[in-house]
Order: sequence, then C-alpha cells, then structure tokens
Amino acid sequence: MNNKRKNRREEKDDGLIEKTIDINRVAKVVKGGRRFNFTALVVVGDGNGRVGLGYGKAAEVPEAIRKAGERARRTMVDVPVLEGTVPHFVNGRFGASKVVLRPASPGTGVIAGAKVGAILDAAGYSNVLTKVVGSNNANNVVKAVMDALARLESPEMYAARLGRNADEFLDDYSVGSRVWGSSGDGAADSANTK
Repeated sequence: MNNKRKNRREEKDDGLIEKTIDINRVAKVVKGGRRFNFTALVVVGDGNGRVGLGYGKAAEVPEAIRKAGERARRTMVDVPVLEGTVPHFVNGRFGASKVVLRPASPGTGVIAGAKVGAILDAAGYSNVLTKVVGSNNANNVVKAVMDALARLESPEMYAARLGRNADEFLDDYSVGSRVWGSSGDGAADSANTK
C-alpha cells in the first residue's frame, strides 16, 4: 500500500523522529475464509547518530505502527556521523538486497529512495549518496541499510582498532577529497585509483 502517509515524519514528545516506512496487508487463510492483518515497518531516530528499526503486526494499522515504534525504540543503535555524512564508503547486505552508502560533500543532500532516505534522515545524516542494488523489498532494504550502518567506523573507532591516535590521520581528512579526489595529495589520488 504505497500511500502519501508512508514516509511522514513525526516528532514525539520524547524528542525522537518516527517515520513509517511501509504498511502491508497480510492474509491468513482459515476455515471460514481469509483473516487480514496489517504489518508496519517504522524507523525511529534522534537525528544525532541514534537510529532503530521496528516491525509490528496487528489487526489494525494504528496498532501495528505503535508496536513497530516501540520495538524500534528498544533496538536503537549508535551510528557515526562525520560532518553530516558517513565516514567512509560502505556496503550493506541482507538477503538479495545490497545497499551502497557513500560520503558526499556538504550541500549534496541525501540522494536516496524513500526507504533508505527515511533511515538516514532519522539517524541525522544530511549528505549521503546511496544506491540499492538487487531486491527492493522494503524489509530487506531497511535491514541492509542497518547492516551498512553497523559496519561504519568513526575515525576514533578506526584508530582504536589500529592501536594508533586518531589525530595522526584525521588532520588531512576531508570528505570532499575522499569522494571526488579534489585535492592534489597522493592519498586521495591513490584511493580513487583502486
């Protein structure tokens, strides 16, 4: 059911952004005929690096959305946001869906479809390039996005994994040079030749 309400943005009294990504009618065949239920896929985020995803099922749409919102609040995770974009190129995969997230220069905006864009907006990203490859099933796409976000590393996390200080390589880090190779340094040029 693709209607205008599926991607609305609501701020609840707890300050979280709640967006309904998908509403679907499902049927169970019983002795007397078919019994219909509704499923809802909801994303919740604070717009500042925390985001969660929930799936709810009920006999009525509002109840399914409420259940999904509660589950999304319980499953919120922290994601790294660097200058409004993702820190590095990353792929996420779930089932037959693959999602590519790529850092973008300031002013680019979130270049994404409705499902991916809703999650990135709730997480607080303002400049990201995305592409969905393979299946565009709503459930698989949003789980692939969450997989991609889980794979992201902030510069501090990367430095801790290497056992180095983040300041050693953060000084010459620029999102623009990483994406477009605009500066003349060899690091960006070698990153673009790979």
